[in-house]
Amino acid sequence: MTDFFTMQPGETAAPLPPGPVLCTGTATMRRVHRFFLWAYDEAPGLVRSVASGDTARATYVGEVLGNFDKVLHVHHEGEDLLMYPQLGQRAPACALHIAQMLEHHKQVTQQLEGVEPIRLRWMETADRETGEELAKRYEDLKSLLNVHLRREVTEVMPAVDRVMSEKELSALGQHGIEQFDKKFLVGYLGMVLATNPPGEREELFKEIPVPVRLAYRLVGRKLYRKQYATLFPGRPIPETL
Repeated sequence: MTDFFTMQPGETAAPLPPGPVLCTGTATMRRVHRFFLWAYDEAPGLVRSVASGDTARATYVGEVLGNFDKVLHVHHEGEDLLMYPQLGQRAPACALHIAQMLEHHKQVTQQLEGVEPIRLRWMETADRETGEELAKRYEDLKSLLNVHLRREVTEVMPAVDRVMSEKELSALGQHGIEQFDKKFLVGYLGMVLATNPPGEREELFKEIPVPVRLAYRLVGRKLYRKQYATLFPGRPIPETL
């Protein structure tokens, strides 16, 4: 089976700056991107799983999807502030690839802005027509993410690994953590862990601040299992830590 993060014909990596590898950005980004790939692969089906007029489930599913959207937006915001400017300054030869990634971010933002009013309207009405429009919007977003999430990892992150320190990479992750309350974080951490294979989960967990790890052990795993069972009734709940 071919790994998703494999460069496609016609794609080229950014020029590698000289010097040693300074951080593990590529590995970290793969782990985070697996969650987004899973989330937006499931999004259209989640919308379509809601029966016409079932506003209670539409509200629940819509809130979860809105959280996915916020996590994606904050993730890109952190990169725009704390990764791409640094890469541009320290590796000017990567300018073309940086411009392409930032354009992808702009397109994702535009699509998220288009999704939000439809999602909010659907949460109130749960009508079939609005739900189908929302599902198709998420399908379009997934198509864009399939390109962006792969190319960012395969083309750009190897260069990032040579110009950013582990401390700077941690600051990028901290940017996302600071945007959400702890209860939200620990519940969604279960989903992020579950979308990564054994071995990768443990490495990802080590990168999480100690207070969040503790909260996950105490309440987050239970929140994750409850949320997954509500979203996907009857499905086995994927293993996590």
